[in-house]
Amino acid sequence: MRARLGLLLAEQPVMLRAITMDKKPEEMLIASPKGTVPVLVVDPKTVIDESLDIMLWALNRNDPQNLLYSDKADALPEMLKIIEENDNEFKPSLEKYKRSKRFHNEAEAADRLACEPFIQRLESRLNQHEYLMGATPSLLDYALLPFVRQFSKVNRQLFREGPYTNLQGWLDGQLQSRLFARAMLKYPFWLESGEEFLFGDNSQ
Repeated sequence: MRARLGLLLAEQPVMLRAITMDKKPEEMLIASPKGTVPVLVVDPKTVIDESLDIMLWALNRNDPQNLLYSDKADALPEMLKIIEENDNEFKPSLEKYKRSKRFHNEAEAADRLACEPFIQRLESRLNQHEYLMGATPSLLDYALLPFVRQFSKVNRQLFREGPYTNLQGWLDGQLQSRLFARAMLKYPFWLESGEEFLFGDNSQ
């Protein structure tokens, strides 16, 4: 979702080939042997296979909403630091929490508590302004959106009853947006249909 959001926000059209991880196309593995998604082939010598890197590539080409906060020199380093905390600390805790919930593990409560400090820091940021970095959206909002969404879905009732009114409102606004609907659109699998689709063109 990160990569799709980045391409849409930067208005960078690409040809999209949808796959299932059960059947990885040979072309994908040749381009990126590590075999994970997403994979963006810019040209024969340039392949980007990390979602955050795709977001940065797209927004460095075109950033109509100033999501990189280019007028503030310290903004991007701050965003990247928080994204790193998300990816290296919160995300592993979130995966444990999701597994505990799925398998009714008795460690579920403890695993949820391990996620709480990061979620509470986001709540505190949103107590100061409408978005995570300020009065307008930023790269940080969209890079964290997929993971906050996952956290909210593990136990919807607890999330709704929890002390995150700012984060709840922020998440609701994101999920109800046309941008999110476009990012989540499902496409026929390329190996089955042979079809690829223009994605990221805002004239669609």
